[in-house]
Amino acid sequence: MSRPKAAPLLLGVRHHGPGSARAVRAALDAARPAVILIEGPPEADALAPLAADPGLRPPVALLAHLVDEPARSAFWPFAAFSPEWTALRWAAAHEVPVRFIDLPAANSLAMRDEEEREPADGEGEGDGQEVREDDPPAQDAGRPGDAGSGHADGDAAPAAVRIDPVAVLAETAGYDDPERWWEDVVEHRSGPAGEGAEGEGDAEFPYPFGAFAALAEAMTALRERYADGGHPQDAVREAHMRLCLRAAEKEFGPEAVAVVCGAWHVPALATRVPLATDRAALRGLPKAKTALTWVPWTHRRLARASGYGAGIESPGWYGHLFAAPDRPVERWLTKVAGLLREEDKHVSSAHVIEAVRLAETLAVMRGRPLAGLGETMDAVRSVMCEGSDVPLALVHDRLVVGDVLGEVPDSAPAMPLQRDLTRLQRALRLKPEALERTLELDLRKDNDVARSGLLHRLRLLGVDWGVPAASHGSTGTFRETWTLRWDPELAVRVAEAGIWGTTVLGAAEARASARAAEAKRLGEITALVEACLPAALSESLPHVMRALADLAALDTDVARLAEALPALVRTLRYGDVRGTDTGALTEVAAGLAERVFVGLPPACAGLDEEGAEAVRKHLDAVHGAVGLLADSLESGAPRSGASKSGAAAGSSAAGDAPGEGSGAGSGTGSGAGAPAPVLPHDGLRRRWYGVLRRIAGRDSAAGVVRGRCARLLLDVGEWEQEEAARIMGLALSPGTAPAEAAAWIDGFVGGGASGGGLLLVHDERLLGLVDEWLVRVPPAAFTDVLPLLRRTFSAYEPAVRRSLGELVRRGPGGGTRDGGGPGASGTVPGFGTGLDEARAAAVVPVVLRLLGRAA
Repeated sequence: MSRPKAAPLLLGVRHHGPGSARAVRAALDAARPAVILIEGPPEADALAPLAADPGLRPPVALLAHLVDEPARSAFWPFAAFSPEWTALRWAAAHEVPVRFIDLPAANSLAMRDEEEREPADGEGEGDGQEVREDDPPAQDAGRPGDAGSGHADGDAAPAAVRIDPVAVLAETAGYDDPERWWEDVVEHRSGPAGEGAEGEGDAEFPYPFGAFAALAEAMTALRERYADGGHPQDAVREAHMRLCLRAAEKEFGPEAVAVVCGAWHVPALATRVPLATDRAALRGLPKAKTALTWVPWTHRRLARASGYGAGIESPGWYGHLFAAPDRPVERWLTKVAGLLREEDKHVSSAHVIEAVRLAETLAVMRGRPLAGLGETMDAVRSVMCEGSDVPLALVHDRLVVGDVLGEVPDSAPAMPLQRDLTRLQRALRLKPEALERTLELDLRKDNDVARSGLLHRLRLLGVDWGVPAASHGSTGTFRETWTLRWDPELAVRVAEAGIWGTTVLGAAEARASARAAEAKRLGEITALVEACLPAALSESLPHVMRALADLAALDTDVARLAEALPALVRTLRYGDVRGTDTGALTEVAAGLAERVFVGLPPACAGLDEEGAEAVRKHLDAVHGAVGLLADSLESGAPRSGASKSGAAAGSSAAGDAPGEGSGAGSGTGSGAGAPAPVLPHDGLRRRWYGVLRRIAGRDSAAGVVRGRCARLLLDVGEWEQEEAARIMGLALSPGTAPAEAAAWIDGFVGGGASGGGLLLVHDERLLGLVDEWLVRVPPAAFTDVLPLLRRTFSAYEPAVRRSLGELVRRGPGGGTRDGGGPGASGTVPGFGTGLDEARAAAVVPVVLRLLGRAA
C-alpha cells in the first residue's frame, strides 16, 4: 500500500515514541509537504515558530490556562523523541507552516471545568495529552486508556470501558507486555524508519510510508470493533480536526498536507464526514478565555510513575534510542558504567563487554530482534551490580527515567511575574534544576540573604521551589539549608501568583497583606509573621503586626497563646541575624508571654490524659521560648514599660511573683484577657519560674504536668537536687494513686530527648525513690500503670536503659553520694563494691598487646 494520490499524508503516531519520531522524519523528507498539521491546541499556532529557536530545548510543554483562573490548566508535553516535536523541528528547518488542529484549549478547559462541576457516568478526562494531577497512568498510541483493558471475545466493548490500542494489539500478537511488543515491532527495527531489515519495506507497505499504513490499518480494525473506545469526547475533537484538515486541503491542495496525530484518530480523519455534521458537533461548546506559553518539562514528568496520562515508563531509555546513531545497547551500557563509576563502584570495560554479550544472548533466547530495556537491565544487575537491586535502582532513577529539564528562551511569551523570577534566578545564580539538590546558605553574606529572601517569598506565594531542611554541622541562626527541585507544575503556581503583582517582591507583599486581613486565628497570623520576616517584606510587615496585636489582644484561649509564642520568638531570632527591625514584634511577644503566665495555671486543672499531654508540650515550647525572649530583651535597651503595641497584647502578671503559693492565679482561664497594669519586661524568667512553681505544687493539676514543671525547675537550677528529691518523694508517697504517680514520673523523666534517663543514672536518690515506689505498687494497680511506665522508659537510649538495669540489679542507693562524689562506702554509682581480679586479669593480655609489649 503506497501513499494515495490526491490525499493528505496521515502520519499516525504514538505520542513520545522514538520509532514514530524517526518514521515521521523519514516520511516528511520523502513527501516534502507544504503544510504540517499537528494534534494540539490551535491557540499554539503563534508559538510554533519558536521551535526554530535553539534556546527552546526539550523536554518542554505547551501550557494553557484560564486567564481568570490559572489553576485550571493543561499541558501538552514534547520530548526530543516525540513525533510532534520532530515535525515542528522539520517544519522550522524547511520553513513550512505548522498548524495545530485539536479542539481549542478555550473549549477543552471549559468543558473539563463543567465536567468537574457536574460529573457524568462514563465521561472521559479530555485530551490524550492534557495533564492533570489525578490522571491515571496509561500507555498511549494516540489515545490513553487502561493497560490490558482490551477484550478477547467477539462482543463489542461497552462504551464506558476505555481501551488501550497498544495493549489490544500486543495481546493479539501474543504479548503480555504492551511496552515489550511496541519495542519489538517499532523501536528495535534496524531500518532508518523502523521497518525492514535494511529499511527498504516490502511490496505491501513500501518505505517510508509503510509503517503508518500498517498502523492505520490496525487502528481501523480496532475502531470498527470498539467504536470510540470509551472516549465519547473524541467525536468532538475529531470533528474539529476534520474541519482544520478541510481548510488546509482547500488552501494548499490535498497532496501538500501532512497530518501528525495519534494513530487512534487516523481512521476518523480518513473518513469523509459531511461538513454540516462536523459543524453541528462543535456547535454550542462552552468557551473560556485562555493564555498559552512554552514551559520547561522533565523526563520524570513524562514517566508513568509521575502520573502523566500519556506517559512512558522509560523516557531516558527512549531518548537514548532516538539519539544513538548506532550500537544503542553498547552505548547505553557504557552510560551505565559511567554512572556507577561516579558512585565509586568498580566497573571496568570488561564489565561492559560482558554485559553487552549477556544482553544480546538474552534477546536471542527471548526471541527479540534487539536487546531491549529488560535485557540490558538484567545484564546490568548480573554483571555490574553483582545481583544487587540497590545500584540498579540508581540506574533506573538516573538513566532509565532521568532528570533532564528543558529550557525556554526569553522570546517565549510569559507573564511579568515569571519574567521577574527568571531575572532574579539569573542574578542570584540559582538555576532551576529537575534533580533535587541541597543548598546551604550563610546569612552573613549578602547574596545568600537575597537567595533566602527569594525562596521565602516564593513559598509565601505557594511556589515551593525550595523547602527548608535541617542544617547539618551547624546550629547557628546564620545558617539555612534548603532542598531545591523545580517541577513543571511550578509554572502553574507562578501563573496563579501573577494576580498579586508583576514582581516577586510586590506579589509577596500583596499576598501577605491579604492573608493578614483574612486571618481569623492567632496561629494563622503568627505563621504569617514567621514567613514575612525572613522574606524581608518591609511594606506588608506593619499590616501583619497590627493584625497580630489585634488578634493577640482578643484571643483568650491559653492553648492558642502558648502555641503562638514559640513561633514569634523563632521569628525574632532570624530577624536578628538578618538585621531586621523586630522592636514591635518583641513587644508583642513579651505581652503574649505575660498573658500566658496569667492564664496557664488555671488552665492546667481538670485535664484528661490527652489534654494533659498537650499542656506538657506547651510547657516545653513556652519554656524554651521564654529563655530566648528573655535573652532578646536583656540584650536590648532597658525598658521601663511596654510599648503601645505591647500594652495592647499584654496583661498583668503581678500575682506571678516567684515563690507565691497557689492562691495566685486562682481565677479561670478567661482571666487571660483581663486588662491589668503592664509590668517591665525585666525579670521575665523569674515570673515564668514562679508560674512553674505554682503549677508543680497544685494538686488539681495533672500528674504529668506537675512532674514536667518540677523537671524544668530542676534543669534551670531553681530547685536543688535535694528539693527535687523531696518533691518526688511527696508525689510518690503511699497516699498518691498509682496511676497519678506514674503520670508524675512520666512528666519528670519521660521522653528520650529530655535526658530523664541520664538524670536517674547520675542521681541514685531519685532512682531509689522510683524503685521504692514501684515495689509498693499493689498488684491490682500494677497492670494499669505498666503501659505508661513502659512508654516512659522505652524512649531512653539502649545504653541508658542498660545502665539503669545495672544500677537496679546492684540496688540503687547502695553507694549513697554526698555532693555527687563517692559515698561513705567508697563506691561510685554504676560500679561494684570491690575489684573483680579474675575479670580484670582477662583483659591484661589485650592491653599489653595494644601497648606493644609481650604478654
